[in-house]
Amino acid sequence: MSEPQGTGPTEPEGTTQRLPVLDKSQTGTGPDRSASVAEDGTPPALDGEGGREGRFWSARRVPAGIVALLLLGLAGLFLYDIASVRADRPVMSWRRELARQLAERPLDDIWVLIGAGVAAALGLWLLVLAVTPGLRDVLPMRRTHADVRAGLDRDAAATALRDRAMEVAGVQSARVRVRRRRARVRAMSHFRELDDVRTDLDAVLTEAVRGLGLSRPPALSVRVRRPGRKE
Repeated sequence: MSEPQGTGPTEPEGTTQRLPVLDKSQTGTGPDRSASVAEDGTPPALDGEGGREGRFWSARRVPAGIVALLLLGLAGLFLYDIASVRADRPVMSWRRELARQLAERPLDDIWVLIGAGVAAALGLWLLVLAVTPGLRDVLPMRRTHADVRAGLDRDAAATALRDRAMEVAGVQSARVRVRRRRARVRAMSHFRELDDVRTDLDAVLTEAVRGLGLSRPPALSVRVRRPGRKE
């Protein structure tokens, strides 16, 4: 009786072979997606990206709807008039008058210039809408996942900063306005030195702005003053 030929040493019967373990740190496939918050409390950015995200593009439904309705109505009116002429009916008076006016009026006529100006303004408006993203109220946030984009409403960001400002000792009231490039904070302090309150506000709000996770954190502008005297 011949024994089976193997390619390597055989293990004793009843033993379990250990499978190799793959260490995630040695794969090099990319960043660990399970970590969503950094040590300082801010969402991390993807490797190879500077954290700069463009603004969200608006769908422009209202302007597109208005233009579509106007074009649809104008095209339908012309098609109806053409079909009416083909059915041996007279041409509509408005089209006859329009053709006469276009043929007789000179180019320097005031109404021709007004019509050309209105058409040019509408065309320029549509071009501006086509090349600008819109949605100015949504601030883009840093991207932590390749297939996910997030945005923060400016009013929500202002509310978060105002709540953090109210936690500073000495602040009686605060008003915050957040724009794309700057966050303006106006606070009322009813006790403590104004310089101390301003210093604490700068530190707290700087950390709060960083914690928002925005792609382009706005610059802070903090002003502190005493409340006016009641007469």
